[in-house]
Order: sequence, then structure tokens, then C-alpha cells
Amino acid sequence: MTSIYQRVLGPEFNRLHPEIRRRFGFCSEDRIASIGRGVMDRVWYGRAFTKPFLSLGAWRNIMFPQQGENVPFTIENYAYKDRFGRETVTWIRKFQFPGRIRRFDATMIYSEQRHKIVDYLGTHQHLAVEIDMSPAENGGVRLRSGNQYFYEGWIGFRFPMRFSGYADVCEWFDEQEGLFRIEVNVANPAFGPLFGYSGRFRAEYIHVEEGGIPADVFPLREERRE
Repeated sequence: MTSIYQRVLGPEFNRLHPEIRRRFGFCSEDRIASIGRGVMDRVWYGRAFTKPFLSLGAWRNIMFPQQGENVPFTIENYAYKDRFGRETVTWIRKFQFPGRIRRFDATMIYSEQRHKIVDYLGTHQHLAVEIDMSPAENGGVRLRSGNQYFYEGWIGFRFPMRFSGYADVCEWFDEQEGLFRIEVNVANPAFGPLFGYSGRFRAEYIHVEEGGIPADVFPLREERRE
């Protein structure tokens, strides 16, 4: 079995830096996880009117209205099969602000229906976001968000982008420093920058026993619709 990122990139996966291939190349059958620890040089959010929007997202661990510099950071990537049998990878980001940990949770799958990565945001997978993935010129990966869909119970609709934002993410390996770097920018076409962060981390690869994935990285609800 190949990773969901190998599936979507195909032969272009080999254009990635070896360390990026390692981080994006494992699947549930490998029984390993990537645990990153580092520092975000800057965490920011947009103008004052974005704060209520981000506060609402923070309720489900989707972005948050807090900013700072030199913020300790961890990222937990575990691969497993969800209850619908789909290969899934967690993206559990934790930001250690003074007196409070902020989380930004997501789970990614490869959609057989859309033939691309779908990123479920938050604790309850209410938002499903199409992701366009490509190699970056520096050997890293570029992920850009596209259409978004809201799902809750029997309700399901394409989320209007005038009330949301497009994410542009680049992760790459810094040969000189021997660590990973990441830059995330979320913006709305009409209202401008909404949220983002940039920094660096080192990754540790750990063995995961069957049933050994921590319970707090799983979403509280899984959504079948993609």
C-alpha cells in the first residue's frame, strides 16, 4: 500500500526531497508516525473583524484568534484506516501559548470520488476541503485549498467562500539547518489575510503498535461524505 500523498502525486512524488518523501510516504500498514517538535517564529491573524470568525473556529479546533512569536509547536501525523475503510492521516497541530494550548486539527484522506486529497477540518469533520497538492521548487510540497463543503447530520452543502478562506501551505526540508520548515497563509479574496504561521521543526519517527494511536488525535465524529 502507498501513502495517500503518493497516490495523488504519482511519479511526481519522486521529485520531493528524501526527507519530505519520508514524512509524506508512510501509510497505516507501516505502523509508524511522524511527531514534529519545534517553534513557530510567528503566529498571526488578520484585522480585528476576523476575530469572531476565528473564535468560532477555535470551538472545533479550526484556527484560533491568538498570535505571538517563538511559539513552541508540535505536529502529530498518524496513519490509520477510518471506520469507512479509508486510509487517513492525522494533522494535529498544538501551539503552546503562555497559559494555553491552541489546537488546529485535521484528518486527510485520498478521495476516490474526487481523485485528490480531502482535508476534514476540526474535531467533528464538519468542513471537507479539497486540496491541490504539488511539488515545490525547493523539494518541498505545496498544498492549496479549493472547494469546501459543510456537513452536519442530513445537511450538506458547498460552503460559500466569501465566508471562508483559501489556504496556501508549503512544507520543505532545510538542508543547511537539518530541519523542516513550514509556512501557512489563509486569506479571503475580499477581506484579505485571515490567519497563518511560519516556523521550523524536527521530526521523530516512532513505531506504533496496533491500537497504540493516542485517542485524542482521532476526530470525535467521522463523515462519510467527501
